[in-house]
Amino acid sequence: MFEKEYDVIVVGGGHAGSEAAAAAANLGSKTLLITMNLQNIAQMSCNPAMGGIAKGQIVREIDAMGGYSGIVSDRSAIQFKMLNMSKGPAMWSPRVQSDRMRFAEEWRNMLEGTKNLDFYQEMVSGIITEGDRVVGVRTSLGLEVRAKSVVLTNGTFLNGLIHIGEKQFGGGRAGERAATGITKDLVDLGFESGRMKTGTPPRVDGRSLDFSKMILQPGDDDPQKFSYLDSTKPLTEQRACHMSYTSNRVHDLLKEGFDRSPMFNGAIKSIGPRYCPSIEDKINRFADKDRHQLFVEPEGWNTVEYYINGFSTSLPEDVQFRALKECDGFQNVKFFRPGYAIEYDYFPPTQLAHTLETKLVSGLYFAGQINGTTGYEEAASQGLMAGINAHLKVHEQDPIILKRNEAYIGVLIDDLITKGTEEPYRMFTSRAEYRTLLRQDNADFRLTPKAFELGLASEERLKQMEKKQKQSSNFVQFFKDTSVGPNEINPILKSKDSATVGQSDKMFKVFSRPEITMEDMRKIEAVSEYVEENKLNREELQQAEIQVKYSGYIAKEKNNADKLNRLEGIKIPKNFDYSKLKSLSYEAREKLKAIQPTTVSQASRISGVSPNDISVMLVYMGR
Repeated sequence: MFEKEYDVIVVGGGHAGSEAAAAAANLGSKTLLITMNLQNIAQMSCNPAMGGIAKGQIVREIDAMGGYSGIVSDRSAIQFKMLNMSKGPAMWSPRVQSDRMRFAEEWRNMLEGTKNLDFYQEMVSGIITEGDRVVGVRTSLGLEVRAKSVVLTNGTFLNGLIHIGEKQFGGGRAGERAATGITKDLVDLGFESGRMKTGTPPRVDGRSLDFSKMILQPGDDDPQKFSYLDSTKPLTEQRACHMSYTSNRVHDLLKEGFDRSPMFNGAIKSIGPRYCPSIEDKINRFADKDRHQLFVEPEGWNTVEYYINGFSTSLPEDVQFRALKECDGFQNVKFFRPGYAIEYDYFPPTQLAHTLETKLVSGLYFAGQINGTTGYEEAASQGLMAGINAHLKVHEQDPIILKRNEAYIGVLIDDLITKGTEEPYRMFTSRAEYRTLLRQDNADFRLTPKAFELGLASEERLKQMEKKQKQSSNFVQFFKDTSVGPNEINPILKSKDSATVGQSDKMFKVFSRPEITMEDMRKIEAVSEYVEENKLNREELQQAEIQVKYSGYIAKEKNNADKLNRLEGIKIPKNFDYSKLKSLSYEAREKLKAIQPTTVSQASRISGVSPNDISVMLVYMGR
């Protein structure tokens, strides 16, 4: 039935589990993916979309590392948008609307085409340990499967409890049972657990909606894609989304059900996502607003099912229905299913190392919502890193840890294990202090060489990245070396209300002006000829423009990152005795003992550890 022993067992087939299984297997580990329902691998439990603010950067990082999320997103996309294009490139964030069924199918096909990967459908009810290390898992049928490492990616299934109004029932997702047993095993081993809550909106029949009363939300005119590989192509056709609004009438109808809401009557005690609140929470918290946006999103190319983004709720189904009917275009709405909230177990992530391995049990890794995060992209990135590090541990190789100046993935994991989280954690660009370095356009420059060295990124990926890097760098050098005269550049400057020049100047200086674009520069004959001769593609042109326009910001952030990395290089000995440092504040001593940071830099990011505390540590360590 099984191999006698696997290198890596991955428990759970969501976004984290799928990336973990693919990474471990592609690196050469004998891997087993166990999930409760093989028909629901990589299911989009909530909105049918990938990417968005900061999340799009994460998907591009996963792709640059040789993960599958970007490829699957491109192959199952029905609409593409690059968000925040009116801001600087550090804020540009790709997002696709996905075909939910195609997305899951594509993931299943890619996993089945991955060597070294076995599958089994059953509930894992416990983990098996010997001493302080994991040696396998136990299923609900009593089967024991041995492994050198185990990655838990249980999503919302651990003791999941679904709420719709006054009704409660066990489940990890609509129509699927909860997973039991693992929490008890982990708590018995000494792990601290908690409860979190998330929610989802109703799904409706698009045939019952009047889209003429809504605002059209089309995709980009010239859509891009997620994956850096040429094997995926940008969309040539797209499906439109639409936008509607709630109103005071809608809010009044919803308020009528507040006494029956599990959020307000005490039935739900756990904390939900701050940045993706339910509609009842929005009405309560933003009482001054007389309307809220609703994004009406198609679930795929051919289905009539629609997702009502912005109307997440756990109110009774009759209240949901009456209120939604009052929104523009929803007068004749028919439900496929009501919205609901779900509570589930998670384990505060301060119990993990940067590798996502648990501190208590060797060889045991946590990834995804079990760590208190929310979002497909955050989960997938953790799964990727847990799968890689589980493989490296089994094969006695050094782990890989991405730094905060190297990837949003590094920021995410460092935030989780250093600061912890008491509410569902969501990635934002504002969480990254080096966001000008961590752009969506250069994730391949940052990460593909690392992934190639690991054996996860192919030679094709590396060569493609190196070509893009060389082409864009050479083009930037061309702008630095080449001058342009007043006769050629002044008409362009005048058309942009930009100050004209009286003598020849380097193109780099002119191009650095905020109002001057690559399109403007290509009107210069020498630039146009260079582009044609070197056959520069869109990504290479965009990369060159960013390097020219933001060179000062990029250099400044690199300098700051180098300073931080000097502190990152000062290691704290394992089991360091903080009680010896009498000058540390009481709070710092307690936090440092609990989290056990591995570097002085990590210690400096712990809430409650002051610069003075860091100085005390440096003096004690002879620095």
